[in-house]
Amino acid sequence: RHVGDFQLSVASVEEGTSSDCLVPDLQLRAQKLAEKLKCDAVVSEISTGPGTVNFTVNRELLAKTVLQQVLKDGREYGTKSELFSTVPKQKAVIEFSSPNIAKKFHIGHLRSTIIGNFIANLKAALGHEVTRINYLGDWGMQFGLLGVGFQQFGDKEKLKSSPLQHLFEVYVQINKAAADENTKRLAKDFFRKLEEHDEQALSLWKEFRGFSIKEYTRIYKRLGVHFDEYSGESFYQEKSREVLKALEDKELLQKTTQGTGVVDLSEKKDLSSFSTVIRSDGTSLYITRQVIYLAAAIDRMNKYKWDTMIYVTDRSQSSHFQHLFQILKMMGYDWVERCQHVSFGLVQGMKTRKGEVIFLEDVLDEVRLRMLENMASAKTTKEVEDPVETAEKVGLAALIIQDFRGLLSSDYQFSWDRALQSRGDTGVFLQYTHARLHSLEQMHGNEPVTDINVACLQEPDAISVLQHLLRYDEVLYRSSQDLQPKHIVSYLLTLSHLAAVAHRALPVKGSTPALAQARLCLFQAARSVLANGMELLGITPVTRM
Repeated sequence: RHVGDFQLSVASVEEGTSSDCLVPDLQLRAQKLAEKLKCDAVVSEISTGPGTVNFTVNRELLAKTVLQQVLKDGREYGTKSELFSTVPKQKAVIEFSSPNIAKKFHIGHLRSTIIGNFIANLKAALGHEVTRINYLGDWGMQFGLLGVGFQQFGDKEKLKSSPLQHLFEVYVQINKAAADENTKRLAKDFFRKLEEHDEQALSLWKEFRGFSIKEYTRIYKRLGVHFDEYSGESFYQEKSREVLKALEDKELLQKTTQGTGVVDLSEKKDLSSFSTVIRSDGTSLYITRQVIYLAAAIDRMNKYKWDTMIYVTDRSQSSHFQHLFQILKMMGYDWVERCQHVSFGLVQGMKTRKGEVIFLEDVLDEVRLRMLENMASAKTTKEVEDPVETAEKVGLAALIIQDFRGLLSSDYQFSWDRALQSRGDTGVFLQYTHARLHSLEQMHGNEPVTDINVACLQEPDAISVLQHLLRYDEVLYRSSQDLQPKHIVSYLLTLSHLAAVAHRALPVKGSTPALAQARLCLFQAARSVLANGMELLGITPVTRM
């Protein structure tokens, strides 16, 4: 039974109405209030419930307003809402993905990549100026080891053809000898040469970095992700020394007799909490990553004059960022208040058939393979022009939706079977719904329907879809406030379920022209909003499946 579209609680508007007021009394007040109110062009019906006044919106106005708005705004539907009118447009810098060269691309890096991409997409869609930065682990003692390893086990051809795989293999091999004094000495020498800009060492390092970035760019393209800047620890060697000097000048750096240095972060100045900025391995002193991060943050402020800077990494880095922000504040950089660490939980149990995931590509290949198998066993796959491409896009949707369904901060158990189900709340279901709605449009001429008779969209199933479309801006607003994709995910899953029900109940084929046109317009609007939401999440909607 239909109660109303909006509900007003009498207790919330009447002075002196306590919540323990008797029900008959509240009922009476509701009726008295309802009698004073009149229907108009927007509100078609006013009724009362237990202590509430219920309003029903004019059905034809609802259909007309929503459908016109969706078709007129297209990709921008929802982003122009008055909810955002008071939100100032900002410059946002977002650092995400950030793998280490020559090491495994962990599943944590995959999470960072898709979450950072979502935040960047959302901010850009809302009109903010976004810079996407990939801050690579491309410096440090491990490059001394890698340099020596490459001199012993390296192969220039393999470095060119599959750099990530080859560097990882070299690193694993040389790591076996890492405890050996001779290897240690050679690695130290190589890294010292790098620091002193020795031509040969530097040119090898540049090849490691260059080929790796090229390979990463290709893989990110498969994910539908791009970066405006590939930065890295190597950029900030000079600037790190300036930061150390600034810490010294401000008397924030405390040195030990061995030459190591810390910044005291404790309130009582008793070193109960501190951050190490210079460490020693017994013979040499090293600047820690914390200093490099400080240098990078300061440099980005000078370069981009950003309004907000967001770091997307897993939860284990939380104290690192707390310390980073604390030191920046102690150094007098008030803009640190506008820095944010978006942390996320761990994924357990992601294995491929070959075993443990080492590279991002392993995951992408696995999801494509499994999806291809599923499509081959389904009845409808024959007509897809490029099954491999489709399998990749649908598989990625499956990964992203499984990842984004809960709070980002919570850990979750990964399951291939659950992720790739075609029914239920999965990315596969979203893609399937989009493809079905798209083929419906194609069957009926593929032209945008404009002039329709909204009186033809009065069935409850049509109204449910329209009401849901109307709420899209609220969901975008919620996600923009807490940067959680789950609001958009559950909105799109509900939209797909509602559209599926409407699709069964409201046939286009065999209906009168006026009815067919109106229903087609409804399904077009649903598909348009579904596609917009999917793209924000980093999913490319498919048109056939």
